[in-house]
Amino acid sequence: MTASREQILAELRRNAPPLAPLPAVAGEWIAYPDLAEQFCRALAAVGGAGRVVRCDAELPAAVAEIAHLIQPKRTLSLVPAAIAGNVDLAAIESPHALDDVDLAVLPGELAVAENAAVWVTDRRLAHRAAYFIAQHVVLVVPAGNLVATMHAAYDRLAESNAGAGAFAAPGFGSFISGPSKTADIEQSLVIGAHGPRSLHVLLTE
Repeated sequence: MTASREQILAELRRNAPPLAPLPAVAGEWIAYPDLAEQFCRALAAVGGAGRVVRCDAELPAAVAEIAHLIQPKRTLSLVPAAIAGNVDLAAIESPHALDDVDLAVLPGELAVAENAAVWVTDRRLAHRAAYFIAQHVVLVVPAGNLVATMHAAYDRLAESNAGAGAFAAPGFGSFISGPSKTADIEQSLVIGAHGPRSLHVLLTE
């Protein structure tokens, strides 16, 4: 058995194609004349909704609009300037206790215009499940943290870790683009199949 294995591997090495140089990853990437417009367009394409709001004047009204449509009974908010929640995250020991949260208003750290991905972490969130277990999610992201491409996003993450690499620091991080969705069954798109039924992103100026 060992001889056969070694013979097979030797044949594969002899017949391997020549090595090709890796493509350069530095260069001019996609540029958009209006990053916020592109972000909102991409987010709509994946089932979400986004808009730009002024932080103090418009943010509470924008969240109130969303809440009016949802009529939440339980609201978790880590953005008190947007809405006051009635779920005390500090008092919750198990993430399973968040399974009846109707609306979660949470911070996003970075947004990507090309695919509407939002980078989220658990730095200010005791239970990361809140991003995925709530029925409806609103992410609030500073408009200044909006970049054009995923290349720029990874560069920004690396910078935030003092040049040590995008994922050098331990902890949780994830890119979220739109609400939960699947088209596995008969290729019919279903929104909210195994996670949030809606996702709104508010870019604050």
